[in-house]
Amino acid sequence: MPNWSAWLDAWLSAGAVRRARLAPAAALPVRWVDTPQAAVRVFDSGGDKPCIVLSPDGPNVIEHYAELIALLMPHYRVLCFDMPGFGFSAPGTTYDHSLQRGATGMLELMDQLGVAKATLALSCANGFYAIRVAQMAPQRVERLVLSQTPSLAAMHRWTDRVVPKVLKVPVVGQLLSRVFRQKMASAWYRIALPKTTDPEPFRRVSHHALRCGGCFSLAGVVQGLLREPADAARLHGIPCTVLWGTQDRSHKFTSPHAIQHDVPHAEVVVLEACGHFPDLEDPQRFVQALLLGRTEAPTQA
Repeated sequence: MPNWSAWLDAWLSAGAVRRARLAPAAALPVRWVDTPQAAVRVFDSGGDKPCIVLSPDGPNVIEHYAELIALLMPHYRVLCFDMPGFGFSAPGTTYDHSLQRGATGMLELMDQLGVAKATLALSCANGFYAIRVAQMAPQRVERLVLSQTPSLAAMHRWTDRVVPKVLKVPVVGQLLSRVFRQKMASAWYRIALPKTTDPEPFRRVSHHALRCGGCFSLAGVVQGLLREPADAARLHGIPCTVLWGTQDRSHKFTSPHAIQHDVPHAEVVVLEACGHFPDLEDPQRFVQALLLGRTEAPTQA
């Protein structure tokens, strides 16, 4: 039986790639890599340095990462890609935003770009796809550095509190995500960033992408993760650091240490001045965490 939600996501997103490929050159040099899961838009700095893989937490796009990429390039080969259904990566008709599909797509991208092993530095929901990659192919993951990723059970509770119920309804949610993507993006930045942070620089970049046909498949990823059992993100053995911004009002009731339910050995670095995007709000500190292992002694529960 066809997965109509996945098919609709693919159909709604298809124009994003066509329009983006016809647009003037972006601020960062990007290209598309066709994988069985999606046509993936990616920045690749190239070179033979150790590799780090980034992926924006929608509605952020690759262009939000320009400053962080510049800071990382002296130390890493940097891959930054839009997840399928976000930015300008169009998912295939079977891409259902499940952990298995997302992780498989990431491994396929690494294969096509000749990356044998990498540090995966992803955030929020994307962090669960990174964890699944580490479960599936631990020999290909040097380390996980996650931002604002709790346990999967805590993510389910967050979804119940924060995400409108209608977005959890297959097909209906996909349609509404597309129609109201700009309004949802604006509302999200208001609650995700600290009250003292001007959301306009974030909003300006994402709205430009959305006006140009970009995707924000919030319903797809919400529905995909809700289908996963609460113990699906358990992980042992792979080094893991989690950066957590306490000024993220959407996660007001989520413990910074929630990730340790799934990844007991995870080091948690609490950033009191950051909101939902500690990798973008304080990129210098984020790079320090990568290079030194952590920015400060991990806090204790």
